[in-house]
Amino acid sequence: MCNACLIDTIKSSMLSRRSLFTGAAAVTAASMASGLVSARPALAQASGKVVDLTHTYDSDFPTFDGKPGIHYDVDKDFAADGYHLFKLTIFEHTGTHIDTPLHFSEGGTSVDALPVENLVCPLCIIDISAKAADDANATVEAEDIEAWISANGEIPAGACVAMNSGWGAKAPGASWRNTPDGTMAFPGFGKSATDLLMETGAASIGVDTMSLDPGNSADFAVHYSWLPSGRFGIEGLANLNQLPASGATVFIGAPKHRGGTGGPARVMAMV
Repeated sequence: MCNACLIDTIKSSMLSRRSLFTGAAAVTAASMASGLVSARPALAQASGKVVDLTHTYDSDFPTFDGKPGIHYDVDKDFAADGYHLFKLTIFEHTGTHIDTPLHFSEGGTSVDALPVENLVCPLCIIDISAKAADDANATVEAEDIEAWISANGEIPAGACVAMNSGWGAKAPGASWRNTPDGTMAFPGFGKSATDLLMETGAASIGVDTMSLDPGNSADFAVHYSWLPSGRFGIEGLANLNQLPASGATVFIGAPKHRGGTGGPARVMAMV
């Protein structure tokens, strides 16, 4: 084969390979773009403001049973070992945390198995702070959900619907859990509201108190109906008053320990 023929053959081969790679890159880019477009409706049109919905907590943070929710043991000390390391003993349901279906049902979904698409979702906030100012055990009811829909439109499928009772401002003080006489009291969801939310396709609910049910609940009706349905809850949310009723996207940093009934979570919202 002559040199000129060899050069032409090599050029032709190089061009063919270049076309192949260019075509593959175009297909990949199109696939990625398609995925982004399909995911985009689930996200708010964000302006870039991020709000932390998580309380900082320690062993003094109020818990449902009154026991410290976290304990620190020094395992490594900087002076002696050259670095810091704590051994933590943590109860799953303390601080800002997740309640999974497994928490109140036999064989329910554990925290490591929560669908990831439900951990980044539209956030809808139901404000009952005026009602809670008059009643420490006020509840979100079906009429509150209906009023929200009338004002803001339908609740998106997969949404997290959160109660803003104004209780977040009380944490971490004792009044977040109890009235001055020591009686447990705080707002929560009523079953009429969560039954309606099941029909809307909402995937989770959240509260700015320590329980999905109000403090005076004797039967935990919401825990025993909402969680066994395969949905989850978030307790102890902070700073809900800094967000609009609709339009925010919540990012729920669920822990992923195998078989867990829930656990402390880092929760943020973007608007």
